[in-house]
Amino acid sequence: KVLNLTTTLKVSIYKSTCLDAQSKVTWEVQRYDGWYNNLAYHSRGAVGSPLVRLLPARYSDGVLQPLQEPQLPNPRKISDVTARGHSGLPSAHNQTVLSVFFGYHVMFEMLDSRPPGCPPEFMYIPVPEGDPVFDPHRAGRVLLPFQRGPWDKHSSQSPNNPRTQVNLVTAWLDGSSIYGPSSSWSDALRSFSGGLLSSGEQLDMPKRSGSTSLMWSAADPSTGQHEPEGLYELGNAWGNENVFTMAEGIVWFRYHNYIASQLSEKHSSWSDEDLFQNARKTVVATFQNIAFYEWLPGFLGEKTMPPYQGYQKFVDPGISPEFQAAAIRFATTMAPPGVYMRNRTCHFQKVVNIDGSTSSAIRMCNSFWNRQNPNLKSGQDIDHLIMGMASQIAEREDNMVVEDLRDYMYGPLRFSRSDLVALTVQRGRDFGLPSYNQVREGLGLAPVGRWGDINPHHSDVNVDLSDLYDGDISKLELFPGGLLESVDGPGQVFSSIILDQLNRIRNGDRFWFENTQNGLFTAEELQVLRDTTFHDVITAVTSAEAEDIQRKVFFWRDGDPCPQPSQVTTSELHPCTNATKLNYFDDGSKAGFGISVICLFLFPVVSFLMALVVAHFRKSKFKKFQKRGADDTKEEPAAGITACEWQGPKKPLFPVSLLIDDRRKLQVFDQSGPALRSLSLGSQTHLDVLLSSNNYRRALLMKVPKEYDLVLYFEDEGQRGEFVRYLRSEVTDGGQELAVRDMTEKELLREAVTRDQRAQIVENFIRSAFAKVLEIENCDARDMSGASYRKTREALETELTRTEFADALGLKPDSLFVDAMFTLADKDGNGYLSFQEFLDVIVIFMKGSPEEKSKLMFSMHDIDGDGFLSKEDFSRLLRSFIEISSSLLSKSQAEEAIKDMLKAAGFNDKEQITWEDFHFLLRDHEKELTFAQLNIKGDKGWRSSPSDRDTQFSSNPGKDGQELRRRQGKSPKVYVKPKKERYNRSPIQQKIQQFKRFVENYRRHIVCFTIVYGITAGVALERCYYYGLQAYSTGMPETSVVGILASRGSAAAISFLYPYMLLTVCRNLITLGRETFLNQYIPFDAAIDFHRFMAMSALLLTVVHSLGHVVNVYVFSVSDLSILACLFPKVLVNNGSEMPMKWSWWFFQTVPGLTGILLLFIFAFMYVFATHYFRRISFRGFWLTHYLYVVVYILVIIHGSFALLQEPRFYIYLIPPGLLFLLDKLISLNRKKVEIPVVNATLLPSEVTHLEFKRPQGFVYRSGQWVRVACLALGTDEYHPFTLTSAPHEETLSLHIRAVGPWTSHLREAYAPNNLEQLRTYPKLYLDGPFGEGHQDWTDFEVAVLVGGGIGVTPFASILKDLVFKSSVKFKIQCKKVYFIWVTRTQRQFEWVSDIIREVEEQDSLDLVSVHIYITQLAEKFDLRTTMLYVCERHFQKEWNRSLFTGLRSVTHFGRPPFLSFFSSLQEVHPEVGKIGVFSCGPPGLTKNVEKACQQMNKRDQTHFIHHYENF
Repeated sequence: KVLNLTTTLKVSIYKSTCLDAQSKVTWEVQRYDGWYNNLAYHSRGAVGSPLVRLLPARYSDGVLQPLQEPQLPNPRKISDVTARGHSGLPSAHNQTVLSVFFGYHVMFEMLDSRPPGCPPEFMYIPVPEGDPVFDPHRAGRVLLPFQRGPWDKHSSQSPNNPRTQVNLVTAWLDGSSIYGPSSSWSDALRSFSGGLLSSGEQLDMPKRSGSTSLMWSAADPSTGQHEPEGLYELGNAWGNENVFTMAEGIVWFRYHNYIASQLSEKHSSWSDEDLFQNARKTVVATFQNIAFYEWLPGFLGEKTMPPYQGYQKFVDPGISPEFQAAAIRFATTMAPPGVYMRNRTCHFQKVVNIDGSTSSAIRMCNSFWNRQNPNLKSGQDIDHLIMGMASQIAEREDNMVVEDLRDYMYGPLRFSRSDLVALTVQRGRDFGLPSYNQVREGLGLAPVGRWGDINPHHSDVNVDLSDLYDGDISKLELFPGGLLESVDGPGQVFSSIILDQLNRIRNGDRFWFENTQNGLFTAEELQVLRDTTFHDVITAVTSAEAEDIQRKVFFWRDGDPCPQPSQVTTSELHPCTNATKLNYFDDGSKAGFGISVICLFLFPVVSFLMALVVAHFRKSKFKKFQKRGADDTKEEPAAGITACEWQGPKKPLFPVSLLIDDRRKLQVFDQSGPALRSLSLGSQTHLDVLLSSNNYRRALLMKVPKEYDLVLYFEDEGQRGEFVRYLRSEVTDGGQELAVRDMTEKELLREAVTRDQRAQIVENFIRSAFAKVLEIENCDARDMSGASYRKTREALETELTRTEFADALGLKPDSLFVDAMFTLADKDGNGYLSFQEFLDVIVIFMKGSPEEKSKLMFSMHDIDGDGFLSKEDFSRLLRSFIEISSSLLSKSQAEEAIKDMLKAAGFNDKEQITWEDFHFLLRDHEKELTFAQLNIKGDKGWRSSPSDRDTQFSSNPGKDGQELRRRQGKSPKVYVKPKKERYNRSPIQQKIQQFKRFVENYRRHIVCFTIVYGITAGVALERCYYYGLQAYSTGMPETSVVGILASRGSAAAISFLYPYMLLTVCRNLITLGRETFLNQYIPFDAAIDFHRFMAMSALLLTVVHSLGHVVNVYVFSVSDLSILACLFPKVLVNNGSEMPMKWSWWFFQTVPGLTGILLLFIFAFMYVFATHYFRRISFRGFWLTHYLYVVVYILVIIHGSFALLQEPRFYIYLIPPGLLFLLDKLISLNRKKVEIPVVNATLLPSEVTHLEFKRPQGFVYRSGQWVRVACLALGTDEYHPFTLTSAPHEETLSLHIRAVGPWTSHLREAYAPNNLEQLRTYPKLYLDGPFGEGHQDWTDFEVAVLVGGGIGVTPFASILKDLVFKSSVKFKIQCKKVYFIWVTRTQRQFEWVSDIIREVEEQDSLDLVSVHIYITQLAEKFDLRTTMLYVCERHFQKEWNRSLFTGLRSVTHFGRPPFLSFFSSLQEVHPEVGKIGVFSCGPPGLTKNVEKACQQMNKRDQTHFIHHYENF
């Protein structure tokens, strides 16, 4: 009653003083983060302030590297020696467990350096092999995890500035463990109503954490729970470390709300802020008073705190590492293995363990980081725990630590248990603590000289410890030394350190409650605060009444209420759960990660498959378009029996129709009409037919001697029988025999000779014949020694059909030449050529003299064999050769040419021509005839080459301009094979010269290439260097050096390449740039090539970047959250939960991950559709996918803006080229949408469409330039590039467009007459351009060579017309001579070019242009088949000064142009010209040959050939 009366009196006094204050907030409110407590040194004692060393640091290198084994003993062994012992010894001073955990709360209030520092540094503690707790299986590889603490980044510089750790909370006793160390933390705890802290489901309990929280969220070692859910939100981040410190925190949470509620009742007009700050001020002052004047004296024992002398502004309150890592840790010796719970009636209740069993007390080792402790479900349970701690005696103040902390301290999930003593020793080494004796000397105490002098009561421990330190007491560390000297309380060293630290905190605190200068409290209020004890606080906030707990709650004396049943020992408690291990990257993660990575890298495959689908669709659609209209002209399929022909093992069945005609030939028709094959039944004495006896009996094989067999599949056996009966009736009518046999279908197919097998037989036949005739080595004829006897005999017994003979010659079976040749060779007249008959003919052609060859040709057409040819026979002979040209001439032209040749040869008056006359006709071409051979397919490389001859062809260019005429003095001739002796150089000199010319030709390319890729390599290496060597503070080098270097280096390179790739497609700016001085330094014509190079480089780097991130994601998925928080401080916060983000989070739940996957997907489509194959098949697909570049740049910006590792840089690279690209686009958009009317449209032969359209106003261009057009009838967004064929002086623009693809074919259809009849007008065009390219530079050379292949002749049409026009109007140009080489399959393909050439020839009065036409469809010039054609052409040229086939003055050649020989001759013709420009346009094969010839010429130290080319 007396006690209760006293408490009531104090509370009433408190209410009448503190709560009666009329003012609201009239004092300076203390900051939560501790800043500006000291007005001179603002950061003293603040959050993040460095620790203040009492003595110099002791590091192995004097700077930052800690002393470890073998310099110092193993920490686990030190723990075993110094702290192992039995629990159950009570405190010598009867201190209660409540005192122990209040001390922990005070410690949390002042210091926190336990979170891992950045960059992550590890000091794992090796566990001695065979350790009974951590290594019972004697694995010898167990490590206790330990990560070094946070440190001041301005330290670790030198021995004068060694590593200094930082304190993450304020050093002041300012209530940071109640309100948090920052204003935002405090705001998170507040309810902002009535000045209260926010409550949870129960008003007397704090709210629990959600998915994100400021609370430290270490894993529960008993259950493995690591999420923040379930933890109480308190001001102390580590408040949930165990349920006992959590209970302390809840007491102070309640006390704040208790004070705030009292104030609110008294001052209802006060705002929430007024109430909160007044309550906070009171709570903090109460806590300071209890900590210093009630708890500390009991903890230190005989040592006492000196009286308060007032605020001392020069005192630094900074926490010392000696205090944090050693002295204050003495309290661990007093922690019990379990804690009682009781109610007000002194009933000590049973507690529920994690397995459902019960014990007398809550086990310490199983109470770490509990989220849902079954014993603490309500506020009442907290009350019972507080009362139990007040009644329970703490462990003895000695050197022994209970096993709950020494063997079962919580650890990370990777190894869930640890040793607190060993960790404390290791922490001292991390902090660089001085040795035990160094500290004694620094504190003014005498150093210990002998091990026994530390503590005589621990003689055995002293001996064992001496052995660990090799008997050197100077090595003894502070914590084990201070622990051993302590008896019934902290020893001299620890007491001195603790007193020093707390005294500095009190004296240096401007807001200390006893400092009368700060205006916080009046003298009366101050006295009330001094009289308030922890007993008062507990009774105010719990269900305990004043008499339920002792007055001095930090001690329990005899007579105090509710004595403990017994001192708690481990034997009566539930055992601690053993250490468990966790692999962050379990089997499920491995499988999912692997599958995801494979799927990501299958994007190109998916894109490729989709491109194939698009290609197939486009092809089929295009084929349908090509066949449109052809259905009306198709022949009706022949009537007959239908079946399917089997053509080979892996070939589909081909539908056919079968019919036997009047000539007793079995005709095999395609179902669409044309005959595929004709089999003569009358020439065979008997017919072998094989029928299948299984598989529905549908197959039939008809053996065809000397040809490949016919294998048919019918719908059913009945239809097959009908065909056999039909065949039998036709055969028996002719007196022949039909032999029918049955066999299995498999045997039947094996018996069949397929077309491929027959082709192989014919190939062996021809190869054997040439090997015999030319007497070449086996290896040159493909060694047949390995061939079986059957195959060799089969080849020799083979007889060629007329079709096979024509195919071998590369001619049509109905050719006159084939007919004459075959008839001559078939001596036995059986319709087949035997091996010997074939040999007899080719021997003459391959080895015969000119006379023998001409005789053979004469005999081919001397049908009667009388030695004479009539005029009709001779005309037939000439016609047989002329028709080889695939009807280059019309029939009337051919007849006229033959008539002229007969007249020129003087045969007009002769009715018959002898062989002598015929040979006389060939007198000027004996050399050609000498080397003429029979060009058989497959015999390349077997014939002698005519390249050694001194043959020549002459172009008669006439006058080459005044200057060239003055230089040469005569009309030059261009030789195919000029003299070469003077050019002969050694291979080394040639290579040197070639290199010099290469550098000279491509110096601009080399410089630009070097600059671009130099910058690319530079930015990549800079990032690699930074993250590999300089980024030590980020922790990158130690974490994922390979992945980070690969990803960051490649990212930097990509960031440069992708933006500047835009400059290569700024067509308008490139065209303008070509006209400026920049063209001398920048190869604008190579823009697209540079675009491809940069794109492929970027693609390669993108793959490297992706692979680097694959490595990174794996490393991040197996790395502790503390490591990841260092790497990604803006994204991840280390809250102690330890578990890293799953690999799926990195891939699919982060902005960089999602955007990266989208970018890979887009790149897969862009690059696949940009390949040459798919670009040709579906240009629209290429164009549409390339329009995704807009999405790419947006995604790349977003991808980097998340700034996981570094601040985004991509926009820095993107802005300059991006602005130029936008400018270029604006120029194009300004003119793109102007509709251009078409003046005239002509559909020319060879699928060429000629469009002539109005020239837009202000449209200025140069010959050789190109434009992009879109046809409004085909869509307004699909543009295609074409070279202008009109000349700049012409009033209209013109294009010649060949229909080779879907768009060009549809364009041709759009301008077809039948379509125009419906539209009644020409479809209009959109025009974009003109754009410059290399061909427009023809004017910069005195001599220019123009090489056009097929439709690639279009730029030269414009150039030729421009050249002739300028020369006719006396326009001064540098170019004095142009050689135009036109390479085409047949002249009739591009008659419009002939028209342009004819126009040029008529206007070219100065003979500036020399034209050479090469028709490549014909065999080479020295093929026997074209020898006579060559003769005909030369006769016609000689008589009419025109080509027999083109009607032009230009020379027509048969075969491919000899570029090297031609260029060589130009050096002879123009010896004074230093540089010759070579301009080619056509398929890649053509431009490569031209480039190769130019490179060969540039090996010589003479004329320099500069090649410009364009491919289509």
